[in-house]
Amino acid sequence: MAAVSVFPSQRELGAALARLVTEAAAEAVASSGRFTLGLSGGSLVALLARELPPALSAAPGADPSRWLVAFCDERLVPPEHPESTGGAYRSQVFSQLPPPGPQVLSVSPELGPAAAARDYEEQLRKAFPGPAVPQFDLLLLGLGPDGHTCSLFPGHALLQEQHSLVGFLEDSPKPPPRRVTMTLPLLNSARRVLLVAAGASKAPVLKVWGEILGIWAKSGIWGEIGGVGVKIWDFRVKFWEFWGEILGILGLNLGFLG
Repeated sequence: MAAVSVFPSQRELGAALARLVTEAAAEAVASSGRFTLGLSGGSLVALLARELPPALSAAPGADPSRWLVAFCDERLVPPEHPESTGGAYRSQVFSQLPPPGPQVLSVSPELGPAAAARDYEEQLRKAFPGPAVPQFDLLLLGLGPDGHTCSLFPGHALLQEQHSLVGFLEDSPKPPPRRVTMTLPLLNSARRVLLVAAGASKAPVLKVWGEILGIWAKSGIWGEIGGVGVKIWDFRVKFWEFWGEILGILGLNLGFLG
């Protein structure tokens, strides 16, 4: 069953998140020789920049040179732009890791939305030969005050995508408007997902998540809802005024940091 752990500060949340990533990496490297990780941007970058390097230095079995890293979504801006997720991770997180560092799959913003999405999906399929839908060991997803995750926004047509692994937007409700994002079929195939949110602005949507999952999360603070060993089958959510019908999370081992 799911459990709730509450953290009184972002620092403690970040330390717990870094520990979870490090433990997952060590387990995957030991069992399969590599760790596949999907990263989201926003406040996650600062949390990981502060806490992940020291956690990794204390866990040699989590060897980041054995990691394959992809981005769960990306804004189509140059890598040096402050809105670039890949640029932020390279300058703030990967630069702190010992060389050679992880293998990183990147979105090419210069291609334009449709071509960038196709190119990124091709990269993912080459990196995961065999399965029809790649299966990441761990995805770290953020959560917006409106309930959006990745660049999957309330009521957007991409929520209905069932075939492509990667979609694109030219009309994002949140700037910048042009983006590339993993779709629900890819998110739903992951072995484990941690959905991360911090701050009082996320309290309303956390409350809805808690009610839907039968878990009463405390609002305005940080916590973790972990679905260790739990499958949530055919799970569809009504997010009231935040969403229309969204995130059919099918067969997902769900972890929730809120």
